[in-house]
Amino acid sequence: MIDEILRIQRAGGTLSNEQIRWFVKGVVTGEVSRPQAAAWLAFVFVRGLGDSQSVALTEAMTASGRCLSWPGLSGPFVDKHSTGGVGDKVSLVLAPLWAELGWKVPMISGRGLGHTGGTLDKLEAIPGYRTDLGDEAMHRLLREVGASINGQTGELAPADRVLYALRNETQTVESIPLIVASILSKKLAEGLDRLVLDVKVGAGAFMKTEADARRLAEAMVAVGTGAGVHTTADLTDMEQPLGVAAGNVNEVLESMETLRGGGPADLRALTILLAGHPDAERVLASGAAYERFERMVHGHGGRLAELPPTGREEVVLAPVSGVVAGCDALAIGRAAFVLGAGRLRAEDAVDPRVGVLVHKKVGDRVERGEPMATLQHADRGLDRARAEVAGAFTIGHVAAPRPLHLARIEASS
Repeated sequence: MIDEILRIQRAGGTLSNEQIRWFVKGVVTGEVSRPQAAAWLAFVFVRGLGDSQSVALTEAMTASGRCLSWPGLSGPFVDKHSTGGVGDKVSLVLAPLWAELGWKVPMISGRGLGHTGGTLDKLEAIPGYRTDLGDEAMHRLLREVGASINGQTGELAPADRVLYALRNETQTVESIPLIVASILSKKLAEGLDRLVLDVKVGAGAFMKTEADARRLAEAMVAVGTGAGVHTTADLTDMEQPLGVAAGNVNEVLESMETLRGGGPADLRALTILLAGHPDAERVLASGAAYERFERMVHGHGGRLAELPPTGREEVVLAPVSGVVAGCDALAIGRAAFVLGAGRLRAEDAVDPRVGVLVHKKVGDRVERGEPMATLQHADRGLDRARAEVAGAFTIGHVAAPRPLHLARIEASS
């Protein structure tokens, strides 16, 4: 059957759902060879996939492994996925907030690569925090706390592991249908009622332009909805970092501050927006969700009282007076990366203590010699990080900050 599948895909034809299911199963069992799978990826990269085929591919990848279920628990079951950015610690705040609002959050997250931090990296900065809980432990946490942030096991969407590795090898990573299937196959395996997508736009994001981000968001909403999960997407700004902290321990601390009712205004605003609940702002401001976070961390084995201290500090000062006209998220992310907060390969270790604190954002007034940012370091990559942060800021006379929320994408009726 593989020859027929490749012939149809190469010609830009339409595969049947049965052919797609056979192909995905063959990728996992080895009946489809790596060269054959690589050829199929290349044809999809060039020819694309229609919405119905994208839904079929996503559902087949979801069904290639075990799907989670939550017997005896009442929902709604909800999760959020971000396409990644600098200082994006929303999941750490949103999961316990949703739980405090009465929803169940079986969040499966990943680690970061390059300049974008991963949710699991942040949580693993907490001594003892386990990201490999089994079904029984996750079920208990959802019943007792309402939220769990765990890592992906090898049994969830195994077809994605094979195809994702091949996408890297064949330079087909940027195909929107393949991105959508990769992201959603893991999320749909969680047994969700609702999925909220945060699609970042700008210098520090995967999608640099609003047009590209919109195409990705529309595809994910169409496929998620087509697979039976209420799916919405928000396009949000990533020209500058989110919040103040970019790193791991420092982002955990900022998340804790936000859950207590404080925290940076942009982080609070985005969390409330994505929560999509009329009581979200009141509950977050009350600090009630912080106790949920503590209980969730404890349920994962984490010990918040033993958080390691952040690294030694060096302040970057403003060279002139004026108004911050730009704060390049990518440069701040690169600075955190070279200090040791990120990884180039999946097997690389990260230093949880290091990162960057951004004290001035677009539109802020700054005086010459005033702190712009603080490097938290461990004597690694300091010169490069200093240069990246100094170059991240543009100081002028006027500034027009881009809105944090750019657009919402929902399924067409």
